[in-house]
Amino acid sequence: MVVFIRTTKLAKVLNADAELRRVYGAANARVIRLRLAVLRAVANLAEVPSVPPDRRHALAGEYRGHFAVDARHPFRIVLHPCGPDGVRLSARRSLSPRRVTHIMIVDIVDYH
Repeated sequence: MVVFIRTTKLAKVLNADAELRRVYGAANARVIRLRLAVLRAVANLAEVPSVPPDRRHALAGEYRGHFAVDARHPFRIVLHPCGPDGVRLSARRSLSPRRVTHIMIVDIVDYH
């Protein structure tokens, strides 16, 4: 799957191991790197396991139209489907994970 990163600041964190460890801690950085490897290795979002440890799931509320995968508790990697040009797709209920082949990492947060 093609993975875009929403902001330059987040990209700098995700693309540098030392920065990732500094921001999220060593244990969480390891898990985040694993999840990113899975996201980049699959053909579409449906191939990301919906059971732990990855636990891909659709979000509701202010994150309607987004998906998330688990990092180390309580953090989640928030994803938004996007087109091949990196432009975010509109939030549609009918968007099947099987049809999502490009994603944008929006944030890594504890949204609980």
